[in-house]
Amino acid sequence: MRIGPIDVEFLLAIAPLLFKGALMTIELTVLAIFFGTIIGLFVALMKVSRFKILAVIGGFYTWVIRGIPLLVQLFILYYGLAQYFDIQLSPKAAAVLGLSICGGAYIAEIIRAGIQSIDKGQMEAALSLGMSTAQAMRRVILPQAYRRLLPPMGNEFIALMKDTSLVSVITMVELMRTGILLNTTYFRSMEIYLTVGIIYLIMTTFFIYIISRLEKRLAISDGD
Repeated sequence: MRIGPIDVEFLLAIAPLLFKGALMTIELTVLAIFFGTIIGLFVALMKVSRFKILAVIGGFYTWVIRGIPLLVQLFILYYGLAQYFDIQLSPKAAAVLGLSICGGAYIAEIIRAGIQSIDKGQMEAALSLGMSTAQAMRRVILPQAYRRLLPPMGNEFIALMKDTSLVSVITMVELMRTGILLNTTYFRSMEIYLTVGIIYLIMTTFFIYIISRLEKRLAISDGD
């Protein structure tokens, strides 16, 4: 049976492999957003720090990482380190590291913007109460900023999910790489890549829905 260009029987035969690739795509995205958020938080705090050297280092990091395509960063991590420093990362390690480093630069800008959107008087009031800068940031500023961070963080999550397709170039077998390998075997580009595209669409739609629900729940819990 066929539905448009798709042979349903062929699709059912390759579905388990595509499903496994989709799970790996989700795993890479979750790991990248987790480690990227940690990196982004530290870099954002450096950029808003009153110590100029920290602000310069943080600014340099976001400038370099955002200015170099993710694909180039992945090649450097996977092939460059092995060639010049004898550091051979596994495809998964290079993929998670590359996605986290790149995502961290964008997340740092999101967090920095969220922190700076909070009125400066909040920090001054916290300091006047005897808190250190770190305590004021942890207890006063960040709790107020998190709601403003959620929409752009959701967008970054979706962007990272789509960017995982780039790690196929370093032999990481996720959804896109699975599609490439299947096409190499069966030479049925339209059916395979159309199905891969539909799976990406389903995953991004699902997570957009989850993020939207989370935003509404937080708005309700805060009395909006």
